Amino acid sequence: MERIVEQGLLYDFYGELLTDHQRKVYEDAVYNDLSLVEIAEEYDISKQGVHDLLKRCTNSLEGYEKRLHMIERTDRIRHQLDELAGAASDKELKDDELRAVVLKAIESITEELS
Repeated sequence: MERIVEQGLLYDFYGELLTDHQRKVYEDAVYNDLSLVEIAEEYDISKQGVHDLLKRCTNSLEGYEKRLHMIERTDRIRHQLDELAGAASDKELKDDELRAVVLKAIESITEELS
């Protein structure tokens, strides 16, 4: 299950960098849960051809993440936003403490985006 989620996330971030044909086959495998045989029949290619294409797509998507780190960066920014939301709802924090948390988060997110 975790692998499917990871593949979906990679595709969400980098899928547009694949060719149209690669995108269609990858979507059928990952999102539509079609078997290699079903995909092979649909696109009139061999089962081995589908397997190889999916492997190349996965390698490409993983390579993009290794070079660009967009998923990793987004996760770190999300974590900072969660901390901000927690601080904003913490009634125990004083204004200056909340301000410090906000400034730290802004600095961290700005650094992530640079």
